[in-house]
Amino acid sequence: MINKEQIKAEIDNIKDEHLVILYRIIKALEVPVEGHVKQFSEQSEWHEFIQETYGCLSDAPIERGDQGVYEVREEIK
Repeated sequence: MINKEQIKAEIDNIKDEHLVILYRIIKALEVPVEGHVKQFSEQSEWHEFIQETYGCLSDAPIERGDQGVYEVREEIK
């Protein structure tokens, strides 16, 4: 199991340009104050988030694996 000290030690390895993203992830995982859930106040904040994070997995792209063979069923009428 990972503890807070291990996470704190790994933060030193984060590139400076990713600190904003890391901060937003941490804030998103905080337990919200009772009855208060922060949402993006404006659409521009969402677009800013996308601009900052787009392509962050380009060096390790997500690939969809083989979907396998499915049985052929009768057509629904």
